Amino acid sequence: QVQLVESGGGLVQAGGSLRLSCAASGRTFSSHSMGWFRQAPGKEREFVAAISWSGGTTYYADSVKGRFTISRENAKNMVYLQMNSLKTEDTAVYYCAGSLSEFATTNRGNYDYWGQGTQVTVSA
Repeated sequence: QVQLVESGGGLVQAGGSLRLSCAASGRTFSSHSMGWFRQAPGKEREFVAAISWSGGTTYYADSVKGRFTISRENAKNMVYLQMNSLKTEDTAVYYCAGSLSEFATTNRGNYDYWGQGTQVTVSA
């Protein structure tokens, strides 16, 4: 069992940066691939970024490629999402997710654990 707690959300102006953190409990954390998803009001939850258990493979949604960076520190049971050059359309609740697979995946259905989410609001 893995429990996930996100932090780092908030209000930021367009063009600004935020760093989201996800703290994971559970001794098998290092064997899980991890991901970030987001959900804007009235929209479905969408994939943002994913990282393999080793950190050697990462995937990004086209909408965030070049602006967001996912990383992890297995020794600390932490996953991060560095978000730069934020746009108003990045406004959403951001969720950390964990998969039982070691391999990074963009498919929401492949994730087994979810955090409660953290709000990110980007103002114009």
